[in-house]
Amino acid sequence: MTAHALPPVVDTATWEQRLADLRAREKAATRELDAVAAERRRLPMVRMPDYTLEGEDGPVRLTDVFEGKSQLIVYNHMWFAGQEWQCPGCTGFTSQYTRLEFLDNYDARFVVVTQGPIEEALAYRERVGNRMPWYSTANSPFGSDVGAPPDGGFAVNVFLRDGDTVYRTWHTDGRGTEQLSHTFALIDLLPYGRQEEWQDSPEGWPQSPTYSRWAASKDIAALYGPNPVDGG
Repeated sequence: MTAHALPPVVDTATWEQRLADLRAREKAATRELDAVAAERRRLPMVRMPDYTLEGEDGPVRLTDVFEGKSQLIVYNHMWFAGQEWQCPGCTGFTSQYTRLEFLDNYDARFVVVTQGPIEEALAYRERVGNRMPWYSTANSPFGSDVGAPPDGGFAVNVFLRDGDTVYRTWHTDGRGTEQLSHTFALIDLLPYGRQEEWQDSPEGWPQSPTYSRWAASKDIAALYGPNPVDGG
């Protein structure tokens, strides 16, 4: 028996009617997201300077980070100097992306850019088992210019390349990144949801402090890294 409250039990007809009512709202939200995406496709853009980042093979121009593609998604990973374990939210978020080849069909690429020195960033990627391409903006103003300064927060930026010219087309941060994650989408389907205190849940539903159920970076390394460590 569960120690938590349970949803009320009803007959099938009542359940199907409540589900239909909810589905109408879900479909309306889907149509609104379609409208938002349509507006996103109509956004103007900003021309970017000719930045130089650091990659696995040394300095690389921003235009070459596209690797011949015309579109680029960048996740700006938080980085704090001298820390063994970096932001668990960023570490967990980017651990989801293990099969990105489908973007080839859309002439696009998805990479991580961080303020950490490239050697440290690549070592961290290996430690936590991350599969994405990583670049460093430690010696470039790129991070600061796109909303991810040193010791600052995370962000997602999207760029469009026309020849050797790069344009910034979209940016988000905070909870704006949730639409890119499958983790919250799956958890929100569960009867108890995310179980975080800020959420609107029925009386008696299990709730915990925000972030308390999130995996720590050490936990992610233990699951996916080459050298499992004790969770913490």
